[in-house]
Amino acid sequence: MPKIFVITYSTYGHINKVAESIVAGLKKAGASVGRYQINETLSDEILAKMHAPAKPDLPVIKAADLPEADGYLFGFPTRYGTMPAQVKTFFDSTGQLWAKQALAGKPAGFFFSTGTQHGGQEATVFTSLPVLAHHGMVFVPLGYSHPHLFDNSELIGGSPWGAGTVANGDGSRQPSEKELELAEAQGEQFAKITSKLTA
Repeated sequence: MPKIFVITYSTYGHINKVAESIVAGLKKAGASVGRYQINETLSDEILAKMHAPAKPDLPVIKAADLPEADGYLFGFPTRYGTMPAQVKTFFDSTGQLWAKQALAGKPAGFFFSTGTQHGGQEATVFTSLPVLAHHGMVFVPLGYSHPHLFDNSELIGGSPWGAGTVANGDGSRQPSEKELELAEAQGEQFAKITSKLTA
């Protein structure tokens, strides 16, 4: 049974909602799941002005925690087609792990949220891959493994790069049923692949 960490940063809660389905898929495939959030770097004053809700009651991940897991699924919203500063700050703290190549060979994947349909869902993952490459980690995409990725009848976040949601610029759109089904499928698939890699 692989141990997989689901690690998120979410300003308005959309990513955390998607993460619930990711976790369901992981558990469906028999994985042990550790659920963490990335530390907030904005002040309470700024968050209040942004009308951001309170953070969930989840432990904050530290770089030293990462070697405990067999694999990782990272979820975060885009910021101009790349990871938010909070996520970059976390990855920048993993230098000692990089020096030891402590994460080399471990699988990792991504899921994401954008404000618009063309807001950088694929670019956000693409620009995050150098972190995995420098750590020697194995990128595990969703691929075209689910029929929803071929469905053009409605707006559906996600891509072969990973599950995703479209929140609207004002955050008014919540993850749809199909987006959550994609997320569950990604979790299940990731757990099965991680099991093979750690066998």
